[in-house]
Amino acid sequence: MFDELVVVKGAGDLASGVAYRLHHAGFRVIMTEIAQPTVVRRTVSFAQAVFDGATLVEGLCARLVATPDAALTVARARDIAVLIDPCAHVVAQLRPPVLIDAIIAKRNIGTRIDDAPMVIGLGPGFRAGVDVHAVVETNRGHRLGRVILDGEAEPDTGVPAPVGGHGAERVLRAPADGIFIGVAAIGDRVGPEEVLGFVADAPVRSPFEGYVRGLIQTGVPVLKGMKIGDVDPRATREHCFTISDKALAIGGGVLEATLYLLERQPLRRALSAV
Repeated sequence: MFDELVVVKGAGDLASGVAYRLHHAGFRVIMTEIAQPTVVRRTVSFAQAVFDGATLVEGLCARLVATPDAALTVARARDIAVLIDPCAHVVAQLRPPVLIDAIIAKRNIGTRIDDAPMVIGLGPGFRAGVDVHAVVETNRGHRLGRVILDGEAEPDTGVPAPVGGHGAERVLRAPADGIFIGVAAIGDRVGPEEVLGFVADAPVRSPFEGYVRGLIQTGVPVLKGMKIGDVDPRATREHCFTISDKALAIGGGVLEATLYLLERQPLRRALSAV
């Protein structure tokens, strides 16, 4: 339906839900990442392409590329392009009409409203009309996925939303500084206190019975207290390999915001010529 180029900063699970929605609406998508992504839900994150060269999320392929030109070629071929570009220099080089900050840092770490004709920020840290043209709510609840054209998203609560009756305890955190070495795999059924991996010889244990829904890539350095995994108490293994309801809701909000802004951009076709 649409052929505009979109650059998404970040390629974690929420950013991947955004890319998935935009891709299926016809947009060409390039995503930027750091050299060692710390994503937890790797089976539903296009960031996994950084480690594997290519990855599939619900049948959609993402490919790691080395240059902006290669990214453009992949995006035009209807795959997702992933580029190691922490500062998103690709934006200045390719001048996409749409830029989406989906890093989910809970603060703005460098995105400006004049970075592209249409700039969208996800979650707290952005003010619509100042930092970006639109903000999409990322906090679970009544406003999840809503488009904000004036103001900000709800502040970060710092508390993970409950899943299957479990809240903060379902999140696995690094017991020490060091390199994470995984023992379990995403999708494994585990029991209480079962060892899922190690950091500096300190074990990472499951808090209860459930499925390993997320686990950081083996070999990635972590800091004590950092989120490195997620155990899902629900009895549905499929949830480990499909995009979450939250990611799809946010993706729907981003798609709405993108279409709204494009409709009000009289030079959108000229700007999309890359």
